[in-house]
Amino acid sequence: MSEDPIISGVPAAARTAEPGGRPVKVRTGADQPWDPEDLAVAEGRDPTPANVERSRRKLEELGPAAIERTVP
Repeated sequence: MSEDPIISGVPAAARTAEPGGRPVKVRTGADQPWDPEDLAVAEGRDPTPANVERSRRKLEELGPAAIERTVP
């Protein structure tokens, strides 16, 4: 039986519980690319030029850790 890559709109890599004893795969927020605008909104800020610039610097400085601290 082959695994369906998407079940109910959730990719297999994003599911945290697998029926039938299959390995558990966990995805984190940093598993995908983020734009500074996305980070600003995820932090609850409006995507103003100042907030986007702040997020851009944060992403540049911290890399994936900037996302993990906001969207675990």
